[in-house]
Amino acid sequence: MLGAVIPQAQAQEGPAAIGMDSPIGPPGTTMLTIFLRHDQTKTVSQINDHLKETGWFRDFPPAGIEVASWYVMMGIGQVVTLRFPPERLREVNYLVERAAWGGYRTEFYPTYDYRGLYQDLKRKLGLERPSRLRGSADSGS
Repeated sequence: MLGAVIPQAQAQEGPAAIGMDSPIGPPGTTMLTIFLRHDQTKTVSQINDHLKETGWFRDFPPAGIEVASWYVMMGIGQVVTLRFPPERLREVNYLVERAAWGGYRTEFYPTYDYRGLYQDLKRKLGLERPSRLRGSADSGS
């Protein structure tokens, strides 16, 4: 039932309407999640050698691009979420094409942080309970 309510509630009340910060950050920013899937035909040493040769370790992320999160997901590889001005999208894309390809297969996804919106929706629906989401006020972290 909650899943059916979420899209409708968001459409009626965006972050600005409920007094929340933007789920992507300050005005003029966007978020992008990049899946860096390991090329499983290569060893980790071969991948790292390729990334050294292409300047990946030196150049990623580009100066002034914020890394919002960077996780290793077993079975997938690395998942990096960046926050940056939209006009720098081409620069980020080019760097990934130039330096990551050959070591990683890549996927790109526009992203926003839904955690605050979800918690607010649950409060409005009267379904609030102590949260287990990291970084929430209720979790003590």
